[in-house]
Amino acid sequence: MATDTRKVAVGVLLLVASTAIILGTGQLGSGLPPVLGSLAALGLAAGALLVGTSEDARPV
Repeated sequence: MATDTRKVAVGVLLLVASTAIILGTGQLGSGLPPVLGSLAALGLAAGALLVGTSEDARPV
């Protein structure tokens, strides 16, 4: 079972960046703009998809 390290790296980067956007704006006390929140949620979904499909076996 070979793991595609590029997919894992990009997926982890998307997960970290999207989480930082969501949690960072919450810590600042400012409301999260709907467009930014939507993009961060899509980033979380894309990152999870990339990490989940990084192996040759069936995705989880």
